[in-house]
Amino acid sequence: MTLEPDAAYLALKARDPRFDGRMFVGVTSTGIYCRPVCRVRTPKRENCRFFANAASAERAGFRPCLRCRPELAPGLSLMDSSQVLAQHAARMLDGMAQGRGAGSIPEVAQQLGVTGRHLRRILLDAFGVSPIEYLGTQRLLQAKHLLTDTDLAVAQVALASGFASVRRFNAAFAKRYRMSPTALRRERGAAATEGPLLKLGYRPPYDIEGVLRFFGARCIDGVETVEGQEFSRTLCLPCAGKSLSGWIALRFAPERHEVHVRLAPSLAPAAVAVLHRVRQALDLDADPQLIEAALKNGLPPEPRPGVRVPNGFDGFEIATRVILGQQVTVAAARTLVCRLVERFGDLIETPFPRLARLFPSPDTIARADPEAIGKLGIVRQRVRALQVLAGEVHAGRICLHRGAPLSSTMDALRVLPGIGEWTVQLIAMRALAWPDAFVPTDIGVLNALHTRDVGQVEQQAEAWRPWRAYAVMRLWQSLETGA
Repeated sequence: MTLEPDAAYLALKARDPRFDGRMFVGVTSTGIYCRPVCRVRTPKRENCRFFANAASAERAGFRPCLRCRPELAPGLSLMDSSQVLAQHAARMLDGMAQGRGAGSIPEVAQQLGVTGRHLRRILLDAFGVSPIEYLGTQRLLQAKHLLTDTDLAVAQVALASGFASVRRFNAAFAKRYRMSPTALRRERGAAATEGPLLKLGYRPPYDIEGVLRFFGARCIDGVETVEGQEFSRTLCLPCAGKSLSGWIALRFAPERHEVHVRLAPSLAPAAVAVLHRVRQALDLDADPQLIEAALKNGLPPEPRPGVRVPNGFDGFEIATRVILGQQVTVAAARTLVCRLVERFGDLIETPFPRLARLFPSPDTIARADPEAIGKLGIVRQRVRALQVLAGEVHAGRICLHRGAPLSSTMDALRVLPGIGEWTVQLIAMRALAWPDAFVPTDIGVLNALHTRDVGQVEQQAEAWRPWRAYAVMRLWQSLETGA
């Protein structure tokens, strides 16, 4: 985002939450950088320097504010920049910061099909920092988040934030923030004792009711629940070569434009990965101002501002839901998924009476007896599609998360049996978080546009690029509200 300094200062004075995460202000008199929503006294204009991202502010020598906490700011959505390649690189570096995806910067460049030198060039053009500086800032901010909001040992914080050793973590933290990790922890006071409570920010407006209704209609018995403005579920994810399982509970705090995340103590070592999954699942990095400007042409009226695309907490789980949802209603697909979980999901203890199972792993589904899956009412073609995909995901040949290479992943899905373009696009939309995914053959989309002419729908949708996934959500919502 590029703003003239005077315009940026006006946004700072207004504490406009629409600019949160899209600019940061460094105050030369204190050496600290803040979010534009920070509640401290507004600094003088001559003391302000404005930056497009936290990494640029830290490169200039500023330390993060301990009050507004820049690590809580919403991130950039994939299409915010015209340099899409740079955004892909940033997402893959974010994956590295949480120990997922490519293992080194040369591997990121290789997956993107560019040289390391070109990767450095595009990051400098887009963000003003090198890949190493961007990655370092992400890791340190994640560590600051965990030190403030959890009781994890410093060694665990270092590992969860992607540092190879505690010594390197302590040195990097002290050099960048001019205090030790333990000193920061002393300043924050006592942490919660019922499991870590973490916070994530989003840009308003946000259609909380629409997102919770979407999840509620698709809740898997034993795995997830929606009650009021709280969403809870079980979760299993890899961490340091082993699997951790537990529960998470999410509650919206609309007055602060935040989501509060409580997680089981067993998941605390993987807190960074959990936060990344929550960001994706709730689409917290979306920018409503950019999206809604592109969706004015030819779409039904918006029932509530702030449409989001609810994604998933696990890519394989989302792909399974999509496969079992082929050519059936949402209710019928939910029934099939619930049967699959009841038969193959492991039991887990939680403080929530309605949460008692984990979603089956790819390995479990790949090794299951096809006849046992078929007895659940799943037709043979779906069983084969599900098991082949499970085998590919378990072997690591297909990765289903936001940082995965989009084109190659979609191409790999297209060659699998029983997976057509409708399935590929929905997996891209909800597992890969691709904002321009579109399903012109979807019956809901056709009904909302009052046509059966797929070619006409595709032509009409050109006006909604690069946010066609949000157009799909608007169309689905119009059927629910009768708009």
